[in-house]
Amino acid sequence: MTFPKNALLFAIGGGCYAGLEFLWRGRSHWSMFVLGGGCFLAIGKLNRRFRLSVPGKMVTGSLICTAGELVTGLLLNRDYRIWDYTGVPLNFRGQICLPFTLLWMPLSLAAGCIYEAAEGWLAGR
Repeated sequence: MTFPKNALLFAIGGGCYAGLEFLWRGRSHWSMFVLGGGCFLAIGKLNRRFRLSVPGKMVTGSLICTAGELVTGLLLNRDYRIWDYTGVPLNFRGQICLPFTLLWMPLSLAAGCIYEAAEGWLAGR
């Protein structure tokens, strides 16, 4: 796929992620757009490359999102101004937590479906 198509898919994923944050918390941060775009591309490309079952897609997508959140958090969220999971059960250093890892499962499945639809639309299918 060409760079412009990947950039547009990245923007779709980033916009969806930031939009969900606005709906959930009433605010977002530029890094969430970048994280969302990267997760969206990774989930979509992984789903296209490997024939995973629905549970496999959900678990893989959730791990992608959680790993991305951990890396982003350790790099940019050291002061907990972007998000703070310290009060959430089963958290790691306030950056990731089990409840959100579980939430990423259905959201990553939806992301894979949106990716396929957007990719098809961009390809003229």
